[in-house]
Amino acid sequence: MNRPLLLNPGPVTLSERVRNSLLLPDLCHRESEFFDLQDEIRQRLLEVYGLDPAIWSAVLLTGSGTAAVEAMLSSLVPTPADGGRLLVLENGVYGERMTQIAQRHGIACETIRQEWTAPMDLAAVRRRLQAQPAITHVAAVHHETTTGRLNTLDALAALCSEYGVALLADTVSSFGAEPIDFSQPGLAAAAATANKCLHGVPGACFVMVRREALQQASARTLYLDLASWSRAQDQRGTPFTPSVHAYYGLREALREFADEGGRTARHARYAALAGQVADGLAALGVKPLLAAAESSVVLRAYHLPEGLPYAPLHDGLKARDFVIYAGQGALASSLFRISTMGALGQADMSRLLDEIRQLLAASA
Repeated sequence: MNRPLLLNPGPVTLSERVRNSLLLPDLCHRESEFFDLQDEIRQRLLEVYGLDPAIWSAVLLTGSGTAAVEAMLSSLVPTPADGGRLLVLENGVYGERMTQIAQRHGIACETIRQEWTAPMDLAAVRRRLQAQPAITHVAAVHHETTTGRLNTLDALAALCSEYGVALLADTVSSFGAEPIDFSQPGLAAAAATANKCLHGVPGACFVMVRREALQQASARTLYLDLASWSRAQDQRGTPFTPSVHAYYGLREALREFADEGGRTARHARYAALAGQVADGLAALGVKPLLAAAESSVVLRAYHLPEGLPYAPLHDGLKARDFVIYAGQGALASSLFRISTMGALGQADMSRLLDEIRQLLAASA
């Protein structure tokens, strides 16, 4: 097999520049060289959306995107005894996972549940906030990769601000590519990861959190205590051993990100590749699940072609060095998903479409 091209929603196909950064020397996490590395990453993360370090802290963690989401929820929602109450908006697997996290930590929690193919219902959120003034926090997923839907995060943040509640956002699959209005006072924190739109490697994640919110944080866990991590990192320290080489990869990915033009350029690149795939599949009779206006540029879901189930489509493409993703849950038998993150280009997408064309012809 040649180098596989990953079209799944993370981890991504690495550039040679990022891959080579993993060969840097071994480094003790208690030495000044490590703290220089950590400081640069935190500063570059703030620069992705132009955030003021006096208002926002970029808190680095070792773990997957789910670790960042769990740290955010478990640290920032007060205990029931202290009056904390969370409303989770669900319209996919990752919204449902936020509810599971809240339940594991004994967070007082209620949900607004939509079908996986449905948009977020802001009118229902407004009604719930009006009826339940005890709600202190709202949690939602920005890009729900279950379907590729881009939820209306900025409008939700404005609504949260109107009702004086804090929005905790899962931006794991959107940070670095999709617009996020961090100036919205309702947005208190956004959890994300290195190995998606930033094109780093698995093992490093982070939470962008308002320093004001950290002042009121709870410490439900030892390892995932955001306030503890933020304090230590502000003082050029770290409470535990981080994934040093994943940090090397994230630093280089952020340098490459800036050299390529930052978030605006990355969004444009993804949009061009996603549009190329969508147009090519449409010409083959393959229909998208959602309209482009409802979808992220990062990943889109498509109906499986008639006569070509997922397994032969996946296996046929994998034999040709492309890795795609199945639908989830009840959608597994009807959908496949293609992401355009990572070190991919128009020539790769052209070859992908040609391979799909040949698989369709062989199955006819």
